[in-house]
Amino acid sequence: MVSYIIRRLLLGALTLVLITFIIFALIRNMPGDPLTMDLSMVDPSKVISPLEYERMKKSYGLDKPWPQAYVQWVGNLVQGDLGRSLSWKKPVTTVIGEHVAPTLILSISSLMLAYMLSIPMGLVGAVRIGKMDERVMSISLYMLYSFPAFVAALFLQIYLSVKLGWLPLYGMTTTETYDTLDTFGKAKDIMMHALMPIICYTYGSLAYYSRFINANMQEVIRQDYIRTAKAKGVGPSSIVLHHAFRNTLIPLVTMIGMTLPGLLGGAVILERIFQWPGMGQLYFLSLTSRDYPLIMGLTLMFAILTLAGQLLADILYAVVDPRIRLN
Repeated sequence: MVSYIIRRLLLGALTLVLITFIIFALIRNMPGDPLTMDLSMVDPSKVISPLEYERMKKSYGLDKPWPQAYVQWVGNLVQGDLGRSLSWKKPVTTVIGEHVAPTLILSISSLMLAYMLSIPMGLVGAVRIGKMDERVMSISLYMLYSFPAFVAALFLQIYLSVKLGWLPLYGMTTTETYDTLDTFGKAKDIMMHALMPIICYTYGSLAYYSRFINANMQEVIRQDYIRTAKAKGVGPSSIVLHHAFRNTLIPLVTMIGMTLPGLLGGAVILERIFQWPGMGQLYFLSLTSRDYPLIMGLTLMFAILTLAGQLLADILYAVVDPRIRLN
């Protein structure tokens, strides 16, 4: 196990170098740069001289060729420095840290709800296959899975916020009164703002996970050892929970490991609709402003999370199924 993890970490380090090198080359060759994008947003009519433009590029560290700039970025990274955001005027780690918590509020809440609901729904669907209630549930899940989240977001805003006034329309907090609330009031205010985004985050995952569990359960319960357990008189609940579901966990834990990047990935469209200050919107803003240090910091974080998720999935796979050896 230890040697396997060491090999995977070395391979992951090489993969990170390749990913960051390619992304760095791409963003440095995109049309525009942080200076021109910043000037176009602040004052589109302003014209600066070529001499002033070169002076500004040098002050921002943009005067070096991109291969040399990449080597410098890697050198700073080894020292734990991700640089300073050009648009936020703060260290990259600070900017990312300010947007992690809002994203985690949505992603963790959504993930917990999706698994808490999808596992029993998938099990019930496998046990009740062919029955009327199972067919109704399957059709409903298919409809949910095919319904775009951004359309659902607009419907929720129209009915729950504009017409009924039950929930806030957008944002993470009530700007006017949030600072005057106590701890419980602040938590309640955030959750009221987060409820609609959580619903939009959850229903698609719920439909996918429950169908995934259902399909795997139906495959497992057709195996010979399940028929043997039935012939020995093992009860239906014991067969489902202790025999079939334990083997269904093998592909399930693999999928759980791969959800790790999504915990911090955010959703650009939903966060834009609800004006939620999460990682998805931060990545979008960093790209539109050509904020090179911030783009690289976010790319590095998501790449590490993806590789860590793959490694975690493999380890969990071996833990769930002792027959598997990581060699």
